[in-house]
Amino acid sequence: MPLSVDKILEESKKLEGFQKEIKAELLKLCWYMRGSITLEEAYNLSYEDKSLIGDIIKENLETTKKSGMPFF
Repeated sequence: MPLSVDKILEESKKLEGFQKEIKAELLKLCWYMRGSITLEEAYNLSYEDKSLIGDIIKENLETTKKSGMPFF
């Protein structure tokens, strides 16, 4: 059964939202890495690698907060 135009547009908007979220997370990853990874390289990382790097970033943020050292 084919989808109606309204359903197709609704799904398209959802996918655009997901795409925007992924891009924002990858840009944050690049920023936290201070240029040691390009956006293209970030797109090529596996889900597991992105998750592990994200965990390391979170740990470093927590350590920074606890120590009072500047992070930015």
